[in-house]
Amino acid sequence: MKYDVIIIGAGPGGIFSAYEMVRKNSALKIAVFESGHSLEQRKCPIDGEKVKSCISCKSCSIMSGFGGAGAFSDGKYNITNDFGGTLFEHIGKTQALDLMRYVDDINMKYGGEGTKMYTTAGTHLKKLCLQNKLNLLDASVRHLGTDINYVVLANLYSEMKDKIDFYFDSPVTDVEMTGDGYRISCKEASYECDRCVISVGRSGSKWMEKVCEKLDISTKSNRVDIGVRVELPAVIFSHLTDELYESKIVYRTEKFEDRVRTFCMNPYGIVVNENTNGIVTVNGHSYEDTQKQTANTNFALLVAKHFSEPFKDSNGYGESIARLSNMLGGGVIVQRFGDLVRGRRSNSKRIEEGLVTPTLAATPGDLSLVLPKRILDGIIEMIYALDKIAPGTANDDTLLYGVEVKFYNMEVDIDENLESRHKGLYVIGDGSGVTHSLSHASASGVYVARQILGQV
Repeated sequence: MKYDVIIIGAGPGGIFSAYEMVRKNSALKIAVFESGHSLEQRKCPIDGEKVKSCISCKSCSIMSGFGGAGAFSDGKYNITNDFGGTLFEHIGKTQALDLMRYVDDINMKYGGEGTKMYTTAGTHLKKLCLQNKLNLLDASVRHLGTDINYVVLANLYSEMKDKIDFYFDSPVTDVEMTGDGYRISCKEASYECDRCVISVGRSGSKWMEKVCEKLDISTKSNRVDIGVRVELPAVIFSHLTDELYESKIVYRTEKFEDRVRTFCMNPYGIVVNENTNGIVTVNGHSYEDTQKQTANTNFALLVAKHFSEPFKDSNGYGESIARLSNMLGGGVIVQRFGDLVRGRRSNSKRIEEGLVTPTLAATPGDLSLVLPKRILDGIIEMIYALDKIAPGTANDDTLLYGVEVKFYNMEVDIDENLESRHKGLYVIGDGSGVTHSLSHASASGVYVARQILGQV
């Protein structure tokens, strides 16, 4: 079967690329291939009762399927060039921000209306952070919440499903160049197209590396972020989250001068498992619906590690640490902060008697047996720094879940059109190693769609 455009991956980049193309040229014949399930079939079996931990489904409904890994995330769209990727280095800062705002307009049109836009502009909290050696990054943040994010995705799919061929549970095994286009192979069949857009997300990192190697597309090593997810009473961070919702705070440690940052803050949220290539890590979600909210706030503390020659496998390094956690805890490990600084393993009794009720069933353990000392020292130092702007962060009963790992794809060599060295082959979203967020990935999809529309 022949298509004008084939999109590999139905995450934010793929969705917004498809939407933009079909909206502006309904005559285009477009197909989207997704290794995971359709949105309505994405159901994680963990219910906290019958199934309490990850059972390693063949296709992880949290990480793949329509909407990508962002479908069940907190639905935070950060409109900024300060973090979330380096898209602006390819297309310019002004255009990057304009595209992120355009994506926000679409989200509002398809079910996000009424959700709040937060901003750091004019906040007194920036001064408070600087007075305590912390840097609050600038951003505007649209918080959809996991529930409203799902509604938006469902509405976008409903808009496109009769105009585009969607192939779910159809992992692409191979991408080949033909004389005037590309051939996409799945298990059962092959399809051809004039132009191909690859948007496989972070979970497609190993697949992307193989495609680049086969098609002789240059890549360069990226970084890996390793750390823990912190869970504490929501009231401790409420003065930050009520005003900013998502506060991206960066700290440079005194001991090693490493950068530690907060990431993915979920006020009144829950801690969840993630399964990436068979490795169980931790993440967080939260909801706009007050009925689904909890008394806790959770956020990640991550230390970024960049590697130089001769080592190139940054993701392999992160995976090895996550596997060690899985080996010791059978999945995610949880530890009280007080136990960590005292050098003892947490147990169920001390956690049950604590002031923080865990929202994820995890194995009590000792994170010092998993995380490298340099990373753990940085996390502990950051917790004490945060305690100065949010007293209570360093309480003994604060829970730390480990490990949280943010894998970044090898950065693919693409030009100012987000096009590879092969004409008509585009690489977008987090799979490119260029974007690291919902807003940047979505914007990259719109950008490439417009490049293609200008040529057909």
